[in-house]
This record gives sequence, C-alpha cells and structure tokens, in this order.
Amino acid sequence: MTEHNCDDALSELQLYLDKELDVATVTRIEAHLRGCSPCLEAYDFEAVLRTVVARGCREQAPDSLRSKVLDALRACEGETESDPV
Repeated sequence: MTEHNCDDALSELQLYLDKELDVATVTRIEAHLRGCSPCLEAYDFEAVLRTVVARGCREQAPDSLRSKVLDALRACEGETESDPV
C-alpha cells in the first residue's frame, strides 16, 4: 500500500468532503488526517467554509435591495444598447 502524503490528501479534500471517493481512498485520507495536524486543519477550514457558504446561500436579499440591484442592471443594459460599437 502506498503512503498517502499531504499533497494527495489535500488534492482530494474537495472530493472527500463531497463524498465522491471510493472506500479505500476515504480510508487512506482519514488515516492521514488522524496523523497530520496541518491537513486536519485544512479539512476543518474547508468544512467550516462550506457550512458558512451554504448558510449564506439560503438567505434571501431584502426586497428593497433586490429592486435596487435590478434597477441598476436595467440601467446598465440601457447604456450598453445605446453605446456605439
């Protein structure tokens, strides 16, 4: 069995978090994380980041902000259409 090094573990971290790896690879990554605090810290950071991003994606902008953004986009579209090419 080949040793699972930091480069391997970190390159597969996203797939590990997405649960897209085979059992053997998961086992190797988990063993590596148990013995490597820098990689475990990277895992912890990525896991927390995913949680924060997921939470932020569930929130909806207030209607007043949405209206302002849509108005600004419409204004930009109007400027683009009237600009000479």
